[in-house]
Amino acid sequence: MQSSSTGVGRDAQHAAREGKSANSSEHPAFVSRQIAYPEVDEWQSVLARISIPRETALEIAADAREAGSDFVSGLLASGLVGQTDLTRAIAADLGLKAITDIDPEKLVVSDEQLVTLLHDGGGRLPVKLLEKDGSVSFLIPSRRVRLNWMRTYIRSHLELTNYLKIADADDLHAAITQRARPLLARMAVSGLSDRFPDMSARVVANAWQGTVVGIAVTVLPVGFVLAPGLLLALLHGFATFFFFACVALRFAAVASVTIGKRAQRIDTPKGDVPVYSVLVALYKEADIIPDLLAALDWIVWPRDRLEIKLVCEADDAETLAAINARPLPSHIKVVEVPSVGPRTKPKALAYALPMTSGEFVALYDAEDWPDPMQLAEAWQKFRESGPELAVLQAPLEISNMTECLIARMFAFEYSALFRGLLPWLSRHRLMLPLGGTSNHFRRAALEAVGGWDPFNVTEDADLGTRLARFGYRAATISAPTYEQAPKKLSVWLPQRTRWFKGWAQTWLVHMRDPVKLATDLGPRSFMIAQVLFAGMLASALLHPLLLLTFAVGLVQLFLSASPAPIHSGLLIIDVINITCGYLSFLLLGWQTLAKGQRRGFWKIVAFTPIYWAMMSYAGWRAVLQLWRHPFHWEKTPHEQVQPALDHRTDAQSKY
Repeated sequence: MQSSSTGVGRDAQHAAREGKSANSSEHPAFVSRQIAYPEVDEWQSVLARISIPRETALEIAADAREAGSDFVSGLLASGLVGQTDLTRAIAADLGLKAITDIDPEKLVVSDEQLVTLLHDGGGRLPVKLLEKDGSVSFLIPSRRVRLNWMRTYIRSHLELTNYLKIADADDLHAAITQRARPLLARMAVSGLSDRFPDMSARVVANAWQGTVVGIAVTVLPVGFVLAPGLLLALLHGFATFFFFACVALRFAAVASVTIGKRAQRIDTPKGDVPVYSVLVALYKEADIIPDLLAALDWIVWPRDRLEIKLVCEADDAETLAAINARPLPSHIKVVEVPSVGPRTKPKALAYALPMTSGEFVALYDAEDWPDPMQLAEAWQKFRESGPELAVLQAPLEISNMTECLIARMFAFEYSALFRGLLPWLSRHRLMLPLGGTSNHFRRAALEAVGGWDPFNVTEDADLGTRLARFGYRAATISAPTYEQAPKKLSVWLPQRTRWFKGWAQTWLVHMRDPVKLATDLGPRSFMIAQVLFAGMLASALLHPLLLLTFAVGLVQLFLSASPAPIHSGLLIIDVINITCGYLSFLLLGWQTLAKGQRRGFWKIVAFTPIYWAMMSYAGWRAVLQLWRHPFHWEKTPHEQVQPALDHRTDAQSKY
C-alpha cells in the first residue's frame, strides 16, 4: 500500500522539499485551481510556516476533494508534515499556545462528554483543562480547526487568548481515552445487563429454568432404576424430535443452494463515502501480526474514511510488542482493554465500540484474510436496503481443507453453513445465527440492541437473535473471508466446546420467557431458534444414545428369534434417525462444494460417524463447563493464511 492516499506525485513532493514549484504558476490550470480551492488561501500562512509551496497545496486540495476528504486530512496523509508540526504551526498562526503534554486527570469532562468525545475521535469539540494555578483552559483539537472562523473569533475576543490552546489531536485523544478507561470498562461489562437485564447471560438461568434442570437431574437417575424401558423410550422420542427438526432444516436448504460468482457488480468506493470502522480482537496473537496487517492492507476503502482498531488485552505484552514493532498507518490504532472480568472477546469488542466513529462496523478475527471488496459489497447492500437491515454476514472459506481429516470436515461444515443454510435463512427473512467474524453492522442498530453481551461466549449467535427480536433483519453477502481450520483435536475441541456452551447460554437467555420470544421473533424464526440452539446441542448430546441402542438392538435382533416389540421399534427409529441425520448433513455439504472441492468426498462420508462422536464429546464437555465455568473463554490458537489470489484488483491498488 502506498504511504499516502492523496496521490501527490513524486515531483510535487520533491518540489515541496526543495521549496520549488512543480508547475508554473502562470499555467491556466493553475490559475483555475486558485479559484476552485479557497481552502488553500485559508491555510496559506500556515503552509508557509511548514514550507509547503502553494502549487503542492493545490495538488493536495484537489486529491482531497476527489476523495471526499477535507484539506487538513489530505495534508497529513501526504506525509509532508506531521501532526505535531502542524499543531505548532496552527497555534503560531493564531497567536495561541500549543500543548502536547496533556494530563488526563486534569481534563474537566463528564461521563457523557467523554463518550461523545471518544465517538468523535476527540477531533471537533473544545475540551476544558484545569491548569496548575486553578484556571481553566480550552483545548482546541488541531485536526479540524476552521482557521478563518478562529481568526475572526480571536480578533473579537482578545481577552480569551490566554485561555485558548491548540492541542495535538492525537495527544488529546490519547488523554481522553486514558481518562475514559474506567467508564469504558463499566460500560463494557454492565452496559447490556443494565439496559436489557432479561437479555444478558450474566445470570446463566432464571428460577424456573433452574427448577427444571434440578428436576431433570433428579428424575433421570431414578428413572433408569425404576423404569429403564419407559425412560429409554421417552429419551428416544426427545432425541428423534430434535434430530428430525435438524434434518428438516438441512433438507429445506438443500434445494435452494446456488454456487457461483457474485450476482452483481461491486462498485469501487470513492468520493463521499461513510466512515467504516473495523474491529479486530486479538489475544496472544504475536506470531501472526505481520500477516494480519498485510491482510488489512488489502481492504479496498478510502483510507481517510477507514478506521481499524486492533483490540488487545492490556496485559498481553507479547502481542502489543509485536504491533508496536511495526509502523502503523494513521488509520490503524491500538485499543488496550483493561484486565477486568469477564475476559471474553465480546467484552473487548464492547469496550472498543465507543472509541469508533464509523456509520458501519465490521468485525474480523486475527487470522482472517477478507476479500478486498468485502466492505464495498456490504456498503452497497446496505445502501440498497432500508434501516431494518442491521447486519450482513460474509461467508467464511477454509483454505487448508486438504491438510487433514479434521480440517476437511471443518471446511465441509463451513461450506454447508455459509454457502447453504445461512443464505437460505436470509432469503426467507428468518433469524440468522451470525458467525463469529466477518459481520458488518449498521452501527445505529448495533447500539440500539445493546451491542455485544460480554458474558456470552458465542456473542455472534446471541446478537443475531437479539437483533431479530428487536425487529431488525440480517442478510448475507458473497465476498468471502479466508481462514484456516483447526488441524489438531487439541485445538478443535476447545473451540467446539465454546460454541456449544454459547449456544446453550443463548437458548437459556432468550427462553426465559418463551411466549415473549415467540411474539418477538414470529413463529417461523422462533422454531429456527429452537432448532439451531437447543436442537443442535441436544442432537450432539443424544447421538451416543442412539448409537448405543442401535448396537444393542442389532445384537438382540440376532440373538433373539422374536425380539420384544419395543426393541424392534427403537431399532427402526434409530436406523431412521441415523440415516436421515447423516444423509442431510452430507447432502447439504455436497451441494455447497465447488467441483474441485468434491474430490475425496468419500473421506468425509467415512469420517462422519467419528466426527459426530467428537461433537458429542464436545457437547457434554460444554454442559459441564456451563455448570462450573460459564464465562470461561477457551482460546483457539490461530494460523494466518494468504488466499490464493493471483493479483490485487485494480480498485484495491488505488488505496
